[in-house]
Amino acid sequence: MARSLQLRSSAGEPSCAVFPANNPWNTDISAYPVHPNSDAFVNSVGRTDHLHPDFGTVWNGAPIGIPYVVVPGAQPKVPVSFDYADESDPGPYPVPPDAPVEGGPNSGGDRHVLVIDNDNCVLYEMFDAHPVNGGQSWNAGSGAAFNLGSNALRPDFWASADAAGLSIFPGLVRYEEVVERGVIDHAVRFTVSQTQRAFVHPATHYASNNTDPNVPPMGLRFRMKPWYNCGGFSAEVQVICTALKRYGMFVADNGSDWYISGAPDPRWSDDRLGDLKAIPGDAFEVVATDGDAPPPPAPPPPPPPPPEPAPPQVEGEAPVPPVDPTLEVAAPSSPSPSPSPSPTPASLPTRTVTSAPIPLEQSGPSSGGGPSAVMIGLIAFSVLTLSSAGAAYYWYRTRLARAAPAAER
Repeated sequence: MARSLQLRSSAGEPSCAVFPANNPWNTDISAYPVHPNSDAFVNSVGRTDHLHPDFGTVWNGAPIGIPYVVVPGAQPKVPVSFDYADESDPGPYPVPPDAPVEGGPNSGGDRHVLVIDNDNCVLYEMFDAHPVNGGQSWNAGSGAAFNLGSNALRPDFWASADAAGLSIFPGLVRYEEVVERGVIDHAVRFTVSQTQRAFVHPATHYASNNTDPNVPPMGLRFRMKPWYNCGGFSAEVQVICTALKRYGMFVADNGSDWYISGAPDPRWSDDRLGDLKAIPGDAFEVVATDGDAPPPPAPPPPPPPPPEPAPPQVEGEAPVPPVDPTLEVAAPSSPSPSPSPSPTPASLPTRTVTSAPIPLEQSGPSSGGGPSAVMIGLIAFSVLTLSSAGAAYYWYRTRLARAAPAAER
């Protein structure tokens, strides 16, 4: 009875689309360039080691793989408490009392629980999940809720039910798609024993103190080389190979090297899945994705501009207020041709650009005809002193009045 409960959930597919077509999980990366550090990453995981199906039927009385359950929108939500509440989406979650647990109800492993609300298209995932009072509530290490109609990522440095901050269900190899449909149309999840203290999107979290740049970060994407021949393997493994060449697989957690995740199902043939064990690490390369390049840092702020000199002052008149040094003078705009198409925003690094305030021009002689300093000096003792100083003052205030509206545009 317990075995049937744990395996029944993999016998159906949700009717919801699992993320938009342009989501990283669903992106065809067969033409992406090879990462410049690809060889070192593959060597780190093990070039002569082999793939391993971390899913199948039953092993030592427990289902092999990460199960899931599909529920209707009317499924009652129950309270969920988390050990890492600061990086978890709060409950309640629509978890059935008998929701299947990875490794079985008595498992001491990761104990993932995955629930798909099939009416509202929301995926709920928990790590180290334990039912309380027969499933009236649940306690888990961490948890996350994913809107299956959105490409939104977890906040940077947040985990999910996975160490990488990724969703789990979209990366599972499932019986319905491999055997019944003959097509996997998404990337796959896999584990490695050593990861770097880093992540690349769509991952948002690391789980290591290792800073070796040749060790793969969370979210790194591997792809089967196009020339690798899977023709001699079982039909199931050929379907998996095709997906690995087109969509690749994400580093999602710390674990055994080259272990590919999937959902348990009593209909799998463990022997036929075993053909994966003949595929070496050398059959893979790492692709460069947009997430590999962090945005450039913002440039340092420019030094403040020099203070404006005081304007000429007429004897007996109140001094002119100083000019605000942050006042900007905008150049007049001119029509420009229509811009050419640009790359999609997702492919462009973000950057903060700071601009220095443009100081007002220094007052002095100009072709516009204000009185020159030399002339004022020569006739300073004459009766024209007051009129010349008044003209200079008027010129300066006129410049200031013209500059102020421009700075406001």
